[in-house]
Amino acid sequence: MRHFEHLPIEVRANLFHREPGEFGVDSPTRTLAIALGATLYCPATRPQLAEDIVKQAGRGVVSMVLCLEDSIDDAEVAGAEENLVRQLGELSGRDSGTSLPLLFIRVRTPGQIVDLVSRLGAGVRLLSGFVLPKFTEERGGAFLEALMSAETAQVTEVLGGRRLFAMPVLESPELMHRETRTDSLSGISRIVDKYRDRVLALRLGVTDLCSAYGLRRAPDMTAYDVQLVASVIADVVNMLGRADGTGFTITGPVWEYFKPHERMFKPQLRISPFSSGRAESLRTALIEHHMDGLLREIELDRANGLQGKTCIHPTHVAPVHALSVVSHEEFSDAVDILEPQRCGGGVLRSSYTNKMNEVKPHRAWAERTLLRAEVFGVAREDVSFVELLAASLRP
Repeated sequence: MRHFEHLPIEVRANLFHREPGEFGVDSPTRTLAIALGATLYCPATRPQLAEDIVKQAGRGVVSMVLCLEDSIDDAEVAGAEENLVRQLGELSGRDSGTSLPLLFIRVRTPGQIVDLVSRLGAGVRLLSGFVLPKFTEERGGAFLEALMSAETAQVTEVLGGRRLFAMPVLESPELMHRETRTDSLSGISRIVDKYRDRVLALRLGVTDLCSAYGLRRAPDMTAYDVQLVASVIADVVNMLGRADGTGFTITGPVWEYFKPHERMFKPQLRISPFSSGRAESLRTALIEHHMDGLLREIELDRANGLQGKTCIHPTHVAPVHALSVVSHEEFSDAVDILEPQRCGGGVLRSSYTNKMNEVKPHRAWAERTLLRAEVFGVAREDVSFVELLAASLRP
């Protein structure tokens, strides 16, 4: 599969200096973690779940979570499990004609992992792994052991020898409470390091974190405007997202809003990037649906060391992916910094002649940028996120 594959070939040719590369479940873990992009959550109770998966794949979704946890009522769990098993079984037996997304199941208990894998039968081949809620060192060990136990010889044969991944969700009150945060993160670090080859990415459950203090951010606010949440994100990245080889990919928090709400503050989108043709109506539509807040939060996610984003509505996917494409300027800077002859360090003027590139301090950034370029591509010199987003939203 590849990002933006749902766009016509001629459209991609006009957008990209370097098109997104292919990836799949067998790709290196680091590549696959970045490629997750906008991970769309879907309740496992959906009556047309198989059709929904195929439809979203056709719209550019490359990773989905089929949720058995907070998105459904406690009384619906048994029925949701039956629906999930039945629909994945149906989906595994037909050729959809479209590359299916990476599929993960969000469970409630460790026992569900073993039970579901055994019940899925041939349908397990569609599965990339499990999302592990309210992850702590104490709870996490049982979840990860269950993941290992689920991979019997028969399951491994169906999977073609590949392994199932885990995506722990960091959302427990211990992370919000200042007096327990450091110990909690240290414990999480120990357990995910022990199972490093199985942990694809760490996800931030900001809605649950906010609940510890009865908070909910408004559509005018980003997660970074809520200082209690911002401090948790900073500490999670500090201890678990380092660029020295010990860290993990950490994904951005969910954006909860997708319908118009009364606005208190002025829009956060400048007019100039949208000042031509159809883009003006695009800006209006984004503002009407408070997507300007989402766009700002996506930019703040990356500035704070996060990659990709949890999404609960299909309309959020295109903005996340459009802003994940590496700009031509970023690509030029990264390539210059990583030139072999500059391994000794030094400072150079950027090829865009508008900034300083310092080889050693900017090296980790450049490496991450080129990894993102592999899976999301590099935009043409005259193409911004506006053109990428408009192309993704075209009917």
